[in-house]
Amino acid sequence: MSLHASVAVRRGTLDLRLDVEVADGEVLAVLGPNGAGKSTLLRVLAGLLPPDGGGVVVDGATWDCDGVHLAAHRRSLGMVFQDALLFPHLSVADNVGFGLRTRGTAKAAARAAAAAWLARVGLEGMGARRPGELSGGQAQRAALARALVGEPALLLLDEPLSALDARTRLAVRAELRRHLADFRGSTVLVTHDPVDAMALADRVVVVEDGRLVQEGTPEEIARRPRTDYVARLVGLSLLPGTGEGRTVRVDGGGVVAVAEEAVGAVFAAVRPESVALYLSRPEGSPRNVWRATVAGATPHGGTVRCDLAGEVPLVADVTATAFAELGLTVGAQVWAAVKASEVAVYAR
Repeated sequence: MSLHASVAVRRGTLDLRLDVEVADGEVLAVLGPNGAGKSTLLRVLAGLLPPDGGGVVVDGATWDCDGVHLAAHRRSLGMVFQDALLFPHLSVADNVGFGLRTRGTAKAAARAAAAAWLARVGLEGMGARRPGELSGGQAQRAALARALVGEPALLLLDEPLSALDARTRLAVRAELRRHLADFRGSTVLVTHDPVDAMALADRVVVVEDGRLVQEGTPEEIARRPRTDYVARLVGLSLLPGTGEGRTVRVDGGGVVAVAEEAVGAVFAAVRPESVALYLSRPEGSPRNVWRATVAGATPHGGTVRCDLAGEVPLVADVTATAFAELGLTVGAQVWAAVKASEVAVYAR
């Protein structure tokens, strides 16, 4: 089973031009900001929106191309949305078996298949309940069972965890990962959450303004972001510049000392935890010391994430205790220090 899609869609200000390939058993995550075209791509793959150009081919069968447009209900696909969207008037079992029934499966057989899948997602014995009797996590598990019960060739996941609370999200994400590992078809996951992408996907594509801007494994994306959007997603400060040996001259001004030789157009990337803040200029080993202003401060787990404006813009994570002891506030003047060995450098 495989997906090959070349999608061209123009709607209002959106001009989407994207090629997507997903192999048998592979999970592809599509990351991007709001308005990038992620949901439009999913609508085209689902058959809800005919593309203006290109085509969609699944397992060698053409779903969209040159006047051919296979209706959504005739496509071998399952879909899980941000909200479970279960039919409130049907039992949980009938919700799960709904797709099978619409394709002509006998009621008893559909009920048996639904019961088996409810057991697989941890909802055994809940088939007679109505969706309103389920928790958010249980409803999303039922939606996953409904998507997979027909053994589709293509599984589409549209922000499937975003409506869940943090604790439930962890549990459902772990369960989803287990089911995706057993799924033989192709999976496309649309999300804006890098944690979901890193935990669930084999490969990630990043879309901005309707275009592919980066592609790779989750590890490659996290280690070497190529746009400011991706860098912020994974928590890095991305500084495009020109390598001049053991220094990088940043495009916006400023010079960064690095531990490895760098030549030509490069990115210098700095992790927030590598940035130390001081009220007066520090003495000692760091080769990179810059004057900066705290432009923003946001609690981030057990730390405070500080946006720093200055000659070299950075993001720094400091503990809540250190933030209070330093008396930091938005607008405060600080010195930011980064060891040269903590700066990652790679070609643009």
